[in-house]
Amino acid sequence: MKLARVVGTLTATVHHPSYDGQTLLLCEPVDAAGKRTGEVFVAVDRAQAGTGDLVLVNAEGGGARQVFGLKPTDKLAIQDVIVGVVDAVESAP
Repeated sequence: MKLARVVGTLTATVHHPSYDGQTLLLCEPVDAAGKRTGEVFVAVDRAQAGTGDLVLVNAEGGGARQVFGLKPTDKLAIQDVIVGVVDAVESAP
């Protein structure tokens, strides 16, 4: 899982069929303090997130198959899936 900030949306008229009907969001990975930690990436939104939201992203193909209700042997061309909108981040002392 990774923490990210939604920085925009993406529309693709030509794409893999796995993306049919999916909302695609541009996400910027951040640390617990909100500081950027990597390059912007595309994630499928399953949490009804929007631009500016802090989100939790499942960044692993097996987890994505689970989110979509598929079997472990099923093929899916999606890896990054937004699975939650984060209300707050607290760090342990």
